[in-house]
Amino acid sequence: MSMIDVGIFGATGYTGLELARLLEAHPHARIRFMTSEGAAGTSLRASHPLAPDLALVAAADAPLDQADAVFLCLPHTQSAPIAARALAQGVRVVDLSADLRIDDPAIYERWYKVAHPAPDLLPAPYGLPELNRLRLLGAECVANPGCYATALLLATVPLARADLFVPGAPLIIDAKSGVSGAGRSPKQHLLFGEVQGNFSPYNIGRGHRHLAEVEQELARAGYDGGALIFAPHLLPTDRGILAAVYAQVTDLDAAQEAIRQAYTGEPLVCVLPPGELATLGHVVRTPRAVLSLTPSAGNVLIVMAALDNLLKGAASQAVQNFNLMLGFPETTGLLPA
Repeated sequence: MSMIDVGIFGATGYTGLELARLLEAHPHARIRFMTSEGAAGTSLRASHPLAPDLALVAAADAPLDQADAVFLCLPHTQSAPIAARALAQGVRVVDLSADLRIDDPAIYERWYKVAHPAPDLLPAPYGLPELNRLRLLGAECVANPGCYATALLLATVPLARADLFVPGAPLIIDAKSGVSGAGRSPKQHLLFGEVQGNFSPYNIGRGHRHLAEVEQELARAGYDGGALIFAPHLLPTDRGILAAVYAQVTDLDAAQEAIRQAYTGEPLVCVLPPGELATLGHVVRTPRAVLSLTPSAGNVLIVMAALDNLLKGAASQAVQNFNLMLGFPETTGLLPA
């Protein structure tokens, strides 16, 4: 099978580094260029000792005419204009920013405090394969989900589709992420001396932007529960997400069965047997997500969702989407053949 020429915009961030590693080993992908505004003219290996020894160019110098597909690991507002330019040249796009995740530009502006940079690109298929696979097959452009959103939607969409939420009851989520989820730019609260031995909440209640896409996709699945209450925390670890979802359901047995059935046969999402709880140890440095189900007091089902925020929450999911867009087996480059 012919090789697919790809480019990575924003290759020196944590997600870009993971993408470069995955794509260099992908049997059907050939990296044509990678961009970095701060490190153009150097090698990616200068940014990380285990990275591929590949040259970096500025985004303005990226040869889009040499690419069949591009991955955009850029901040919101910077990504959509490049996506528009690539699509106009017939280049497929996997966007890992927030720019294409929200269908409604007004909702994007409400959450991100800026007008949408390319509303003509909306709506784009939402790239969570286990829940949206048919829309991704052969797609020209895919919006890769946020890391928290991936965990929360895997835990809740099967319940919404089966109409198992108690109407009007709040959905409470307590979640933790490693520090790489905040990106690679230096910030005081992410320094080792600040994080080590500490455990801190941030953007709790209704403050985290990933809620916008979670609410959008839950509404699409028929969610009729109440408000989402989200409390994210910063773990003193480098990577991984562990989310506890407290769902009030109308039937505990049916709710557990709905989640198990949703992921039966899925190669990259595993529902653990009763009594075993999802942990970061199940998923870190893998492309998999793991769920565990625990009936609690009354009608509450506790769904634990674990994934690696840089892989299933970003880079490996982007490769999963790339495979679906180009017609390759979904786990190509992610699991042993």
